[in-house]
Amino acid sequence: MVSLRTLRRVCLSGAAVAVAAIAAANCGGGGGGNNSAPTSGSAGGSSGSTGSTGSTGSTGSSGSGSGTSMAAVQDVLTYHDDVARTGQNLSETRLTPANVTASTFGKVGFLAVDGKVDAQPLFVGSLAIAGGTHNVLYVATENDSVFAFDADTGATLWRVSTLSAGETPSDSLGCGQIVNEIGITSTPVIDRSRGAHGTIYVVAMSKDAARLYHQRIHALDLATGAELLNGPTEIAASYPGTGAGNTNGVVPFTPSLYAERAGLLQLGNTVYTTWTSHCDDGGYTGWIMGYSADTLQQSTVLNVTPNGIGGSIWMSGAGPASDGSSIYLLDANGTFDTTLTASGFPASNDFGNAFLKLGTSGGLSVADYFAMTNTVQESNGDIDLGSGGALVLPDLTDANGVGQHLTVGAGKDSTIYVANRDSMGKFNATADNIYQELPAQLAGGVFGMPAYFNGRVYFGSVGDHLKAFTVTNAKLSTTPTAQSAMTFAYPGTTPSVSANGATNGIVWAAENGTVAALHAFDPVTLAELYNSNQMGTRDQFGTGNKFITPLIANGKVYVGTTNGVAVFGLLGG
Repeated sequence: MVSLRTLRRVCLSGAAVAVAAIAAANCGGGGGGNNSAPTSGSAGGSSGSTGSTGSTGSTGSSGSGSGTSMAAVQDVLTYHDDVARTGQNLSETRLTPANVTASTFGKVGFLAVDGKVDAQPLFVGSLAIAGGTHNVLYVATENDSVFAFDADTGATLWRVSTLSAGETPSDSLGCGQIVNEIGITSTPVIDRSRGAHGTIYVVAMSKDAARLYHQRIHALDLATGAELLNGPTEIAASYPGTGAGNTNGVVPFTPSLYAERAGLLQLGNTVYTTWTSHCDDGGYTGWIMGYSADTLQQSTVLNVTPNGIGGSIWMSGAGPASDGSSIYLLDANGTFDTTLTASGFPASNDFGNAFLKLGTSGGLSVADYFAMTNTVQESNGDIDLGSGGALVLPDLTDANGVGQHLTVGAGKDSTIYVANRDSMGKFNATADNIYQELPAQLAGGVFGMPAYFNGRVYFGSVGDHLKAFTVTNAKLSTTPTAQSAMTFAYPGTTPSVSANGATNGIVWAAENGTVAALHAFDPVTLAELYNSNQMGTRDQFGTGNKFITPLIANGKVYVGTTNGVAVFGLLGG
């Protein structure tokens, strides 16, 4: 039997690097997503409110650069559409269950780049760029490049390298998690309000001629790719503690031991980075750092295992979630202190393998947490929470009419955990004090994260069907209310959703494999509407990338691959 540790280290081989973009077919209509926290709305179903409202893309006029009339579209500025990480685009007016079929929908283009696309692409509508107004797709690669593509024609608008002179992307450091090079792995974040044209924040890893490793945060101009804010800024940190690698009670951040895998999170004036290890190798600990969106200077640092080892933030690429003020994440295997303070916190401030709530006021701190009774045993067996990502649910009302503020996640132990954001539950040696716990409903571990739409939460664990859990009276159904006919091999799938408000919903899921696939499902029944292998080779896009989240924007679906981005849309434009 393949161990969970071995599974965690599995990575797909690279493919030949293409050198030019292939034009995609033109499409109009609405795209969607934003960079905002969940608020009340009308599309949340009977159980609650919508999970994403807020900043939207600009309304444009005819684009002289693209030759395409600019309809009002919305932006996708962050991982999984919003800071709650719901994965739902509620402004998609073009794609519907009726027209996403093999006869009318398929691959309409391929955007070739210079390396693997492990980060989710991002979308900006109606941007003044390249002498016109364009809808723009931003793609980051493991070759340390960022591309800006015209999302309607496929033309390359700009491409920049984040490497300094004499540098290359990092090698894999003998680890199979990210191969064969490590450059830009995490999903960037975009802020359209900063800079003359807006800014995209990117974290990149590199190696210089002296074989020294670097982690840097960049702020790039959306219209030109130029470095802003006197960037990039070298990422460095230290933290008081006696944990792994410490010298005289100070734990250092050693760039070669870490990768920025989880997507970036921007809250207000701060861009947050979270750090994972390479294959649990070396004396690493759990780091979260904040950088000013205005100056690119470090503003806050937190280590969640300062007196232990492990406890990195990996989450298979899922970005930390937020309700607009606090941050929620699943910490990986590492030291957890079962000796608690009077307030129920680990006495040595080590939070390995826990569901964490971080406060952001006055700097980062652990504000609350939940840990299972067997958290130490799970860490020792590498069956921790850290492979999964957290999702902030919209505000819900329980059977007694009481409002509930919830977050949900799952990891390698195949249990779904629903925590009350106002009181997470902390640690108890004899019983799990948590709002709701659903064991044995997922066939395998979760190496990704769920999505939410219209009163349903969707999970795609390893070797399992895509499953829907219905939310009623602020509780998830104790068993799935629908599941797909097919199953997803390692690493399972992270679903995304497109809809026009509460109607015309579609659940999208990427399948890993030698011949990868994009699938579309009915959101209620999870009956399959389309998959990219239905028409032979017509819609195929090669070998899969293991932790890829589909992006839906403005009538198209974008899927990262080993050498570019496959573009799907309605056939015939």
